[in-house]
Amino acid sequence: MTVVPVRAARVAAVSPTPCARSAPAIAADSEAALISSRSWSSGLETMIWAGDFPAAVAADFAAIKALASGLEGTGRPLVTSSGTLMLAFAGITGRPGTEADFAPSGPRVDAENFVIELAERGVRSSAVRLPPIVHSSLDHHGFAHILIDIARQTGVSGYVGDGANRWPSVHTLDAARVYRLALENAPAGSRLHAVADEGIPFRDIAAAIGRGAGVPVAGISAEDAGERFAFLGGAVGVDNPTSSEVTRKVLGWEPAHPGLIEDLEHGHYFA
Repeated sequence: MTVVPVRAARVAAVSPTPCARSAPAIAADSEAALISSRSWSSGLETMIWAGDFPAAVAADFAAIKALASGLEGTGRPLVTSSGTLMLAFAGITGRPGTEADFAPSGPRVDAENFVIELAERGVRSSAVRLPPIVHSSLDHHGFAHILIDIARQTGVSGYVGDGANRWPSVHTLDAARVYRLALENAPAGSRLHAVADEGIPFRDIAAAIGRGAGVPVAGISAEDAGERFAFLGGAVGVDNPTSSEVTRKVLGWEPAHPGLIEDLEHGHYFA
């Protein structure tokens, strides 16, 4: 297999390559490439949120369409990345979002729906929804780092309101396995959730960051969130619990690495 990360879109496409090597060795290489791609795409996620959002969304969709044009009718897999936060922004809150949930249209949603519809055009397509925090020592640009930097700069690790809103998360290595399994086995037209921690109260995330950064923890009002959290102001108060029950059954996937709070306690984020 050859995994191709695409600049401007968090996309992984795979095609068979004649090779005498064993299937496990090929799978290991694919997973390593996906880990590298995921580490890079954490930075892209930050750019999408912090930079020119419409332009980034358009570039993402254009790249997906370009890949799809060469795969129609082949039966080959195409796996793209999406995000669980889109479920909350679509109004799915107060309960865990599931793989069956989707919005009819919207930024980034249109690209995900396009990928799912490729199943009807001879592509074994799937979309992996990533939680807002994908964490590990391989994460150098993701939202965990942004939140830590804000806590250090402001002297307070904050949360919105009472901090009861929940964010899902996953370890980078567990997410990479979801992509590999999707490339190998996901049914055409699958929405998949690379989610290990279904929903951690944001105040618990803030508390772990406060301990690591050596700063106090405090709640702030929703009105002040934009000033405190900058481009993340509209997301830090969102309730986004997300289930991965279907993904686990379909792919035979189980997370094997530390959860977010344990990972934050390891200290590598604060070195």
